Amino acid sequence: MKRIFAVALAATLCAGIATAQELKPLNSDSEPDRMDWSELETKFGALPTLPEAFRVGGVSKTLTNEYWRSLGQGYQKFADKVGVTVAYQAAQSEGDQLGQLTIAEGMVTQGYNVLLVSPQTDANLQPVIEQAKAANVPVVNVNDAVIPQAEHYVGNVQRDNGVRVAKWFIENRPNGGKVAIVEGQAGVYAAVQRTDGFKSTIEDGGKFTVVASVPGNWDRQMSYDAATNILQQHPDLVGFYCNNDGMALGVVEAVKAVGLEDKVVVFGTDGISDAYKSIAAGELTGTVDSFPVLTGEVAMEVALRLVADQKLPRVVATPQALITKENINDFQGEGVDVRTVLMKAAGK
Repeated sequence: MKRIFAVALAATLCAGIATAQELKPLNSDSEPDRMDWSELETKFGALPTLPEAFRVGGVSKTLTNEYWRSLGQGYQKFADKVGVTVAYQAAQSEGDQLGQLTIAEGMVTQGYNVLLVSPQTDANLQPVIEQAKAANVPVVNVNDAVIPQAEHYVGNVQRDNGVRVAKWFIENRPNGGKVAIVEGQAGVYAAVQRTDGFKSTIEDGGKFTVVASVPGNWDRQMSYDAATNILQQHPDLVGFYCNNDGMALGVVEAVKAVGLEDKVVVFGTDGISDAYKSIAAGELTGTVDSFPVLTGEVAMEVALRLVADQKLPRVVATPQALITKENINDFQGEGVDVRTVLMKAAGK
């Protein structure tokens, strides 16, 4: 079955590229046709009136990861605000590419008016792009894998996740040292960009050596095992950067198991609630929060504006922030409105 799927996917990819040559392959981090999320209303005005019985389909990577559940909450929050119906479905796991494709194709067949998709890889939902285009159904690629022929993308600058953490090391560990990276799923755009952003920035600092960069496949236990092996080989390690928070929390446990929590810092990516709790407890050093609920709201707004025939840029960039114990209270707690905080940071 996997082989048949791979052959069919390759054939569809070739056909899709041939029929969409007017679009250059999307690099969401550097695409020049872009705008910031905070400018949507000022540039395009209030959301236009939508047709009755309007249905939005959301297709996620998985619901076992809090990040993707939070993204769905953002979809629902904005949908409730404007009175549209949204269905949010996901594959059984982050490796179920065929299952995710089946869900997305089914939503096109069932007559959803617009799709919000978060692909498991850069390729597995490419067939849906062509199917939806034939049915005149707009598709918005929402974090974090990137479909090369996607016409619209909403998400943060993936490379900047790694860059922000590397800059923390350079500023806070002036003597340098050995560091390690725990990567996400091999070949996925976000994992590649986050890893490269960290690695190139920290090596350019001149005082750090990346002694290991190993796959964790978004999996907490696999990342725990990987970190255990790295610490055995490099007990003088000064820190880890992990491509998501679930993996980072596994690495924290590995560091604690060998009694190095006072010497080895650990950073994650995503900003899930367990990461915030771990930072507050003094275990996880930090995370780059990409604010999934807000991202979901922005993505839903973009999708609805597209359906209303507004001509939006190809990329709408959403915010991110490095969260540590020093600034954690700026982004969580009673009375904190994250949207207001981020709008202020954007100068709005």
